[in-house]
Amino acid sequence: MKTLNKIPTGKLERTSSLLKAGAKVGINYIKYYGNKITKDKDEDEAKKTLNEDNATDIYDSLKELKGSALKVAQMLSMEKNILPQAYVEKFSLSQFSVPPLSGALVKKTFRKYFGKNPEDLFDEFTNESVNAASIGQVHKAKKDGQNFAVKIQYPGVRESISSDLKMVKPIAIKMFNIKKEGSESYFQEVENKLFEETDYNLELKRSQEISEKCAHLPNLQFPKYYPEFSCERIITMDWMNGKHFSEFSKLDNSREDLNKIGQTLWDFYMYQMHILRQVHADPHPGNFLVSEDKNLLVIDFGCIKEIPNDFYKPYFELAKRENLNNPEFYKEKLYELEILSDNDSAIEQEFFTKLFYELLELFTRPFNEEIFDFSDKSFFQEIADLGQKYAKINDLKGMNTNRGSKHFIYMNRTFFGLYNMMHDLKANNINIDQYKNFIQ
Repeated sequence: MKTLNKIPTGKLERTSSLLKAGAKVGINYIKYYGNKITKDKDEDEAKKTLNEDNATDIYDSLKELKGSALKVAQMLSMEKNILPQAYVEKFSLSQFSVPPLSGALVKKTFRKYFGKNPEDLFDEFTNESVNAASIGQVHKAKKDGQNFAVKIQYPGVRESISSDLKMVKPIAIKMFNIKKEGSESYFQEVENKLFEETDYNLELKRSQEISEKCAHLPNLQFPKYYPEFSCERIITMDWMNGKHFSEFSKLDNSREDLNKIGQTLWDFYMYQMHILRQVHADPHPGNFLVSEDKNLLVIDFGCIKEIPNDFYKPYFELAKRENLNNPEFYKEKLYELEILSDNDSAIEQEFFTKLFYELLELFTRPFNEEIFDFSDKSFFQEIADLGQKYAKINDLKGMNTNRGSKHFIYMNRTFFGLYNMMHDLKANNINIDQYKNFIQ
């Protein structure tokens, strides 16, 4: 893969790059309508080609920009039931397969923050990155016989967050049918999280804290972090040996090993949510490895969502079926979670009360079972069908669809990602409340 000697950092440069992608998308639509008119392809085939061409052109622009724009693509790749498959497949590359920075830019970053080139700090340092994602890339280093993973943030990423989100905002508003008025708190939540993700001093602190608090959980391992080789744009940690989660899940593994990793992943997330009240809110395969002895290795704590009590309490109260089926209690919690408001019309009240009941009943099923089977295709098909059902309802267009507390954004993202990873493993026989055995 080619390396990048420069990343566009100015607002004008970055906007220009996206406009070029927009022009290519326009040409793709002309080809699509041409295919339909000439009948060279049937409707499904023409639409598939359109999606594949658009996904490629948009992703090619985003991967050159890196930063927040590419991070949004990564987030969308987890929403398998919202985007066409072509976008999911292409955007998922942003998890660990994008063009890396050139060696010259890496050295420049080291000199800026440490006053030295990387080879002056370490005995060995790979010029080529071993992993490049949306916000940073990883290099392998060695000192005194010990191997390290050194994560380096791309130049200009933090500085371009606000302008990137302004560019992405109109796309998100259209894609998710968001009303512009009243949506500011949602976009502010995303912006705040992206600023946190680009603060490597904060990531270092959180990584150390959470790995220490979860160190006693079985079959789970974390790297040790090294503040002396870390700063606001560089983090150094132990090099962890293992297969990428996505690679592992595609192998011919035993049912015992798949369930072991699945149970470990589930326990890790439930312990964070219910005990720590903060959660690793970026559960995609690029952040996890599986070791040879089938331990789950957590290698990135860039995105952490702290869960306030006034959200945690009603959110998980509605995870209990008896509460969900108590109309008065259920409606009270919808107000607490900002799903319903006093300004709603009677039609909106009825529509969203029914909609969120269907959503919650489906997504909280695992919490109402002692043992759950995440290999059940019908469960995930129901999720896909429900998403498609409401995406096609015309009534939504005349309603205020800005629904729910801003905290839903990263909590829902966490559960989408976690459920998809559990399904990738085809994990079954998962003990839902096993995490309680590890409360200290």
